Amino acid sequence: MNYLEVLNLGNDILKTKNIKTSSLDSELLLAKVLKLRRERLLINLDRQLSKKNLENFLKLIDRRQQKEPIAYIFKEKEFWKYNFIVNEHVLIPRPETEIIVNEVLNLTNPNSSKRLLDVGTGSGCIILSILKERPNCYGTAIDISKKALKVAISNAKMHHLTNKINFINIDIDKFNYNKYDFIISNPPYINNYDLIRLDNNVRIYEPIVALKAGIDGLSEIKKLINKSNALLKKNGKLIFEIGEKHQHKIMKLLKKNGYYVNKICKDLNYKPRVFISTKIN
Repeated sequence: MNYLEVLNLGNDILKTKNIKTSSLDSELLLAKVLKLRRERLLINLDRQLSKKNLENFLKLIDRRQQKEPIAYIFKEKEFWKYNFIVNEHVLIPRPETEIIVNEVLNLTNPNSSKRLLDVGTGSGCIILSILKERPNCYGTAIDISKKALKVAISNAKMHHLTNKINFINIDIDKFNYNKYDFIISNPPYINNYDLIRLDNNVRIYEPIVALKAGIDGLSEIKKLINKSNALLKKNGKLIFEIGEKHQHKIMKLLKKNGYYVNKICKDLNYKPRVFISTKIN
């Protein structure tokens, strides 16, 4: 079989499982097997595929048809300008979370020397992306999952940032170290009802502990806002991602806890996604 025939086979298999990106996924998986760039694959469609590579491709197609995300199959995901190691112990980085990185960079200059705390760091992609762009800044990243921290530490090593960041296995509730210029977070914000309605590729494969946030979807955000009050310097910034339904409740929580809301950033679907707030008390 040539590359085109194999791509069509993969596409057909994935289509039967209602995978919307079946054609693209088939191309990405074959390119992975062949260790080629996708563009290179697509200009060599008449080449023949070896039996061994066909077997490897079909194994990957089988994983994908079971809704395993491409990022977990590849064990990597691009975020901001960089590649990060990911596995089933961390959330897959998403484009909307890049808003946090962008906002911190907009609020600092290239020579800034700031202290940052990343709450629920997961893969470490948020804080590590910032530290890559702000070499004079220092970070602390916390997570309740030891397995997630192993991934984050691997990413820090890969990006040569281990001397710029400390990783601590702890819940925000129990964390009492230092004062920070920025606290950043992509906390869990999915309520119990919405959790069971998530797509299989998220609900089955991604870590539930990084998603679920109680009956109202605000349990972790309440902890974050409350604890950040003690951890932020005066005029320090709390920047975090939210669920689209939570905007007004979070606004009230922030004001009640002595924060000024600078702005609410919207994602590409024009839904409220990231709060920028300042500790004023």
